[in-house]
Amino acid sequence: MLPQTTDLPALDECLCSDRPGFRRRLRRLRQRQDGDAEAERERLREQMLASRALARRRRAQAPEPRFPPELPISEHWREIADLIEAHQVVVLCGETGSGKSTQLPKICLALGRGVFGRIGHTQPRRIAARALAARISSELGRELGECVGYKVRFHDRVSPESQVKLLTDGMLLAEVQRDRWLNEYDTLIIDEAHERSLNIDFLLGYLKQLLPRRPDLKLIITSATIDPDRFSTHFGGAPVINVSGRTYPVEVRYRPPVTEGAGERDEELQQAILAAVDELSERDRGDILVFLSGEREIRETAESLRKHRLPLTEVLPLYARLGPTEQARIFRPGGGRRIILATNVAETSLTVPGIRYVIDTGFARISRYSHRSKVQRLPVEPVSRASAEQRKGRCGRVAAGICIRLYSEESFAARPEFTEPEILRTNLASVILQMKILGFGEIEAFPFVDPPDRRLIRDGYRILTEIGALGGDRRVTPLGRQLARLPVDPRIARMLLAAAAGHCLAEVLVIAAALSVQDPRERPLEKQQAADEAHLRFRHEASDFLGFLNLWRHLEEQRRHLSRRKFRQHCQSSFLSWTRVQEWHDIHRQLRLEMHGMGFRENEAEAGYEEIHRALLAGLLSHVGFKGGGKGHEYQGARNSRFMIFPGSALFRKQPKWVMAAELVETTRLYARSVAMIQPAWVEAVAGDQVRRSHSEPHWEKGRGQVAAYEKVTLFGLPLVPRRKVNFGPVDPVLAREIFIRSALVDGDFQTRAPFWRHNRELIEEVEMLEHRSRRRDLLVDREQIYAYYDKRIPEGVYSTPAFERWLRRATTRKPKLLHMRLQDLMHREIDADTREQFPEQLDLNGVQLPLAYRFDPGRPEDGVTLKIPLAVLNQVPEERCEWLVPGLLRERVIALLRSLPKALRRNFVPVPEYADACLQRLTPSERPLTQALAGVLKELTGVHVPEDAWDEGALPEHLRMNFQLLDDRGRCIARGRDLQALKRAHGEQAGEGHQALDVSGLEREGLDDWN
Repeated sequence: MLPQTTDLPALDECLCSDRPGFRRRLRRLRQRQDGDAEAERERLREQMLASRALARRRRAQAPEPRFPPELPISEHWREIADLIEAHQVVVLCGETGSGKSTQLPKICLALGRGVFGRIGHTQPRRIAARALAARISSELGRELGECVGYKVRFHDRVSPESQVKLLTDGMLLAEVQRDRWLNEYDTLIIDEAHERSLNIDFLLGYLKQLLPRRPDLKLIITSATIDPDRFSTHFGGAPVINVSGRTYPVEVRYRPPVTEGAGERDEELQQAILAAVDELSERDRGDILVFLSGEREIRETAESLRKHRLPLTEVLPLYARLGPTEQARIFRPGGGRRIILATNVAETSLTVPGIRYVIDTGFARISRYSHRSKVQRLPVEPVSRASAEQRKGRCGRVAAGICIRLYSEESFAARPEFTEPEILRTNLASVILQMKILGFGEIEAFPFVDPPDRRLIRDGYRILTEIGALGGDRRVTPLGRQLARLPVDPRIARMLLAAAAGHCLAEVLVIAAALSVQDPRERPLEKQQAADEAHLRFRHEASDFLGFLNLWRHLEEQRRHLSRRKFRQHCQSSFLSWTRVQEWHDIHRQLRLEMHGMGFRENEAEAGYEEIHRALLAGLLSHVGFKGGGKGHEYQGARNSRFMIFPGSALFRKQPKWVMAAELVETTRLYARSVAMIQPAWVEAVAGDQVRRSHSEPHWEKGRGQVAAYEKVTLFGLPLVPRRKVNFGPVDPVLAREIFIRSALVDGDFQTRAPFWRHNRELIEEVEMLEHRSRRRDLLVDREQIYAYYDKRIPEGVYSTPAFERWLRRATTRKPKLLHMRLQDLMHREIDADTREQFPEQLDLNGVQLPLAYRFDPGRPEDGVTLKIPLAVLNQVPEERCEWLVPGLLRERVIALLRSLPKALRRNFVPVPEYADACLQRLTPSERPLTQALAGVLKELTGVHVPEDAWDEGALPEHLRMNFQLLDDRGRCIARGRDLQALKRAHGEQAGEGHQALDVSGLEREGLDDWN
C-alpha cells in the first residue's frame, strides 16, 4: 500500500513496479520549484493510489487461462511465454488456424501482464475485433466486457477492470494522439501484421521509436507465414518463433475455366464455381468456403447457387460490412451443409469453423492509388501466391481438406510472391497530416518497414496543400490543425470547415457522414427494379449529395415516429441497410460533437444549393469534370483524366456540362460516384490560389483607359474560363505601364484634356508636316526616344488613365510643365532655314492665296503636294502655273523632264543634274508652261532646240505632278485628281455659278493698264 505521504523518495520506492507514466511525471516534479508543485504531487499521489487499487482488482479477478490441446500453439505456449519474458519484441509466425490470435492474450495473462497496464490486441477489421473478443471471453469463462473487451468505431465494450482490449489498428493510432507514450498498455499484440495495412505499418514505425523509451512495454507481432524476417529485422533482430497451423493434409486441385482469366461475374467462372461445388459434393457434404472479390460478386454467386438447387445447403455471405447478426450466423454451424461466400476478410482475419473445402477464384479487390491521375482505384486483381496459400490454409483443420483453385498452376507460379503493402499503394495525405500534428517528423525520415514511394509522398503533400492544410513551407496551417481534429478523411474535414464558414453546416454534416460510410441503399440482384423504385423518392435531379440529404430527412422523420423494431423493418422494406444507416447516424453524431467542440454550430436557416456545393467543392477540387465535346458520356477531369458518371447516379442521363464527384473509382473504367451539377465560377472562387491564370494579347483600350488582356483560368488542367477580358495592370504592372506609355502617349491613342497633351501633339504634327513637305523621314525622333522621354518622367505603378491623371495632378502642382516637350526633344536635326520657303503653306495665284497640303507617302493617291481649290475659283486657276509646283520640288521635276527626253536630245544635256541647276538659275515661276520656259533656257545654253512634243510628262512620278482637291463652300472634298482640265470640265459650270455669287469685294482693282 502506498504511504500516506508526499515525500518523493518514499513515492519513488513504492513505484518500482507501477505504471511508467507515473515515473516520468515523478522525475519532472523533482525538477520543479514553483508553488503548484505541491498540488501536482497530491494529484499524482491520488492517481497512483487509484491505479494501485485498480491493479489489485484486476489481479484478484484475473482468470486462470487454459489452452485447448487441439490448437497447435498450445504445445508451444511455455516456449512462447519464455521468449516474451526474455525479449521486449517477439515475432510469432504461424499458419492460419494455429490459434495464435486467441491464445496469445491468454499467454500474456499467464505471465501476469495486463495488471498495471492492459494487453492491447489489434485487428485490421472491426468484425475480427468483435469476434475475437467474444471468443476469448468465452474461453476464459467470462462475460464480454469484463476481463476481455473490445473498442471499435462507435462501440466501446471495455470496463476499467478489462485486462485484454481488442481494438482496430486505426483505433490504437487514434489513441496515440492523446496518449503519446501508450501508458494504458503494458503489452501490445499487433495481429495479422502480414496484411501490411497502412495503419499496421504506421504503428510498427511508431513503436520502433517508442520502445526504447518504454522498456517495460512488450510488443508481440503475429504474422502468417509471409516474410516474418522483415519484421524481425525492423526491430533489430527480434526472435522469430514458428507455430504449425494445419493438422490434416490439403489437396490442391487446379480447375481453370475454359477461358483463362475470366472474371467472377462472367458465365464461365460462375459455371466453374458450380462445377467445383458439384465435384466436392461427390466426396461428402462438408462445409465449403468460396473466396470472391466483393459484395456484388458474392450476391451474384449466391443467386447462381440458389438456382442450382443444392439440397440441404445453406448459402451464407461474409464480408466486412455485414451486420453483427448476419456475421454471428457464420460462427453457429447448423445441421446441414454450408457454403460460405467470403471476401478476403476470411483469408486471415477470421477463422470460420468447420470448413472442409475451399474454392479459390483467385481474385481480390486491391485498393491502389495513382499519384498521376489522383484516383483511388479498386481493381479486381489476381491474388499473390502468399494470399493463395492463406486461402488454402482455411481448410484441413477438422479433417483432410481439398482446395480447388479456379486458375491454372502456371498462373499460380506467375503471380507475385506477396501483396504490396498498403503504404506503397495508397494516398498518404492523411498519414502526413497526422504525423505532423503528432510531431513524428517528416514522413521521409519515419522508420517504416517499407518506406513509401517518394512520388506518393509528393502527391500527399500536394493534396494537403490543395485543401489548405499545409502552407508553401510544408508547415501545418491553422486550418490544417482544425482538419486533423476531425476523425475523417482530410478532404471531408475540409468540407465541414468550409460549411461552417458558409452557413450550411447542418446540411454538410449529413453529407460528410454519408461519404464516410458505404452507401446505405441496397440493390439486391433479384429485386433491382423494386429497389430502384423505392429509392426514386430520395433522388435529387441535380445532385446525388442532396439525394443523401433527402434520404436523411426521411429517415429522421421515421425514426421520431417509429419504434426501433419498426424503424428497422421500414429500412428493410425500403431497401436500406439498417447497419449502414446506424453507422451513418453514429458518424453524424460524432462529427457534430467534434464541430461543436471546435466552436461551430449548425445554421438555423436552410442553406441553398450553391452554398452547400461550394462547401463540398472545398474538399473536392481535383474531382471536378468538364464535358467539353468528348465522345459519348465522357468527361475531362483533372490532370488529363477521363471519366464517366456512374450509371446509378441521378445525373447519368442528364449529363450536365460541369460536375463534381465525391470519388473517382476505377473498376472496368474510371467512374465518378456521387455526382452534382456545379458552375465553373464556384470552382474558381473556392480554389483560390490553386487555379492557374494565364494572360494573352495585352493591349491598350482607349475607351476603358486601361491595358486589357485575355485571361484563361485553369484548375489542374481544366479550363474554368477559356477567355475573359481583364484589367492587365494588376497582373503585370511593369508590362502594363510600358504598353500604356507606348500605346496611349507615344502612339497618341489617348483621351485627356491635359495641356501637355495638346502641346505635344501639336509639336509632333508640326514636325511630321515638315517631313511631308521635305519628303524625308529623318526629322521626327523614333518612337523609342519618345517612349524614353515619358518613361523617365512617369513613375512606376502608373498604367491606366485614372492613375495617370491622379499622378499628373499632383506632379504638375510642383512642376507645371513636367511633360511639355520642346521642339528639340522631337527632332533629330535642325531643319534648313529656307525649308519653309521651299515648301510654302499657300500658293499665290493672281492674288488669291490657295492652301497647299503635303504628303510623303509613295504609292498613295495623296502623295506629293496638293492644291486645295474652292469650287468658286476653279475656273480662275491657271494650269500652266501649277506645272511649276513649289520651289522645293521644282529641281526634281526639271531633272525628271530632262530624263524623259529622247536619247538623241538627252545626250546634249549630260550630266542632267548640272544642266537642271543651270536652268533653274535662269527660270522664274510664271504662268508660262514650264516646258516652254525650260526649252528656251536650254536653247540659250546649248543652242539645241527641244520640240514641244519631245517632253514626256506622263513619265513623271506622281508626286512631281500637282494634285488637286476641289472643295465645296463648307470645305468638304467633292473631287480630286491630278488633271486640272478634267476637273474644270466636270465642275466648271458649277464654278461659274459660284463665281457670280462670289463676294469679290477687296479683290477688284481699278486704274490698271497691264497684268501684274
